[in-house]
Amino acid sequence: MSQHWLMAVILLPLATAGLLLLPGERHRAAKGWLNLASCLAGLALAAALLHHAAGGTPEVYLAGNWAAPFGIVLVLDRLSALMITLVAVLACATLLFAMARWTRAGANFHALFQVQLMGLYGAFLTGDLFNLFVFFEVMLAASYGLVLHGSGRARVVSGLHYLAINLVASSLFLIGAALIYGVTGTLNMADIALKVPQVAVADLGLLHTGAAILAIAFLAKAGMWPLNAWLVPAYSAASPPVAALFAVLTKVGFYTLLRLWLLVFPASAGASAQFGEQWLLYGGLATLACATLGLLATRRLERIASLNILVSAGTLLASVGLGTPALVSAALFYLVSSTLALAALFLLAELIERSRSANELPLEEDADILPGSVGALRPPPGVNLDDEQRVIVGRVIPWTMAFLGMSLIFCALWVIGMPPFSGFLAKLNLIAAVLDPAGVGQGGHSPSPPGWVFIALLLLAGVASLIGLARVAILRLWAPVERPSPALRPYECLAISALFGICIALTLRGEVLLRYTTAAASDLYNPPRYIGPVMAKQPSAGPRALLQEAP
Repeated sequence: MSQHWLMAVILLPLATAGLLLLPGERHRAAKGWLNLASCLAGLALAAALLHHAAGGTPEVYLAGNWAAPFGIVLVLDRLSALMITLVAVLACATLLFAMARWTRAGANFHALFQVQLMGLYGAFLTGDLFNLFVFFEVMLAASYGLVLHGSGRARVVSGLHYLAINLVASSLFLIGAALIYGVTGTLNMADIALKVPQVAVADLGLLHTGAAILAIAFLAKAGMWPLNAWLVPAYSAASPPVAALFAVLTKVGFYTLLRLWLLVFPASAGASAQFGEQWLLYGGLATLACATLGLLATRRLERIASLNILVSAGTLLASVGLGTPALVSAALFYLVSSTLALAALFLLAELIERSRSANELPLEEDADILPGSVGALRPPPGVNLDDEQRVIVGRVIPWTMAFLGMSLIFCALWVIGMPPFSGFLAKLNLIAAVLDPAGVGQGGHSPSPPGWVFIALLLLAGVASLIGLARVAILRLWAPVERPSPALRPYECLAISALFGICIALTLRGEVLLRYTTAAASDLYNPPRYIGPVMAKQPSAGPRALLQEAP
């Protein structure tokens, strides 16, 4: 039965999106609860698949009951199970936050949200390049609508740039996949891995060209410099729940690169072994350096969160480029922790910016007083001013500012990687894996010069994030400026608190996740563990065959 859960986790958001299109916009509350129920069901399915994948044997589902490489396959292993669970957790938290007010900012938010989840789940589970392209386009089509949700000039401008860049990336995806198919004669990932060592020397240039073009499409989505100019404006302008969900979109590009690079170009791939490794390494280091400089220059919390997305992208790409199982294991732990932390930071940024504008109430011109004279402006009817001509909005509720201040401190420590939270554990394991690749006490070679640069940039990025977040906290929360306390809704506080709770769980049970990521990294560096089950999976017997076998 577990193999059918692979298809169920994709069909559930598809069916929910169809149902959400039936009611009109007047039934937003009912649509919100249906959306949330579907997300919770998806989380339950993802948790069940994660538990099943922990056993170590990949689960293969033949969607059309055709054996690989001819049919469509879905593959569940430790890495894909971890990613779909991360998506499901983020979906529940961001939707809960959006239900407080953002679902009313535009039409068809709930349907687009579910289509987005369908694309994400499919991209992490598919086992061939063509269906990876299909799920990429499903995911991107929904993201085009979500990035514009709430309208506004900034969202439209950055959304058009986002759309243009991703359309170019999709075209490159098709070109690269076509070149690889022309050389290997297959699009199944496991079958490509078997065919690459057999490619003739005369065709290696075409194969590597196709792989490079394909990598450009993935790297643009992963956020590698200089292909990431679109990311900070788009994520900063998007509505907070959309930006929080988008924190996992760059990880789709990283996941695809990690999956294909270690599967298709391992050390045993002959002349193509470890093709492009240096590009991943130096591209990741350049991304880290540029994001660190950006963090020192910005003063807006949503841009700090967006630039930390680039810090995360650079860290992950450089970790793969350095190329050790221990470092990839630590990078997967870091991926989970940083994605959840940045999602919480995007949500928190909206609440803090709301406190900044809580007293910005436009005044109207008083027709009874000469223009330009004292008192020529008056507040709208029903609004009173104090002695200093500021709007009196009511009694300040202390707990709201306390919640925002403590949440920002908590989130900052999580993002920066300060003890005792999971961000510290993630960065500590990354540094330990660079300094001692063979494991603690096992000896091994000293770090290479790029390894030392990676450690330095990782620490500098944390310092830059600390400076940027401290500056925002002083300007927005701790400066001696009298401003009213913002209105916080229960769903908003609950969503952020839930993400903080997961951080605490990752801190207390970090060893469990690290053991899991270590096993996942070991699987990635042993391609036959993935290739064998995919190629050996046989179609299920049809009704006629079952009748013939019956006594």
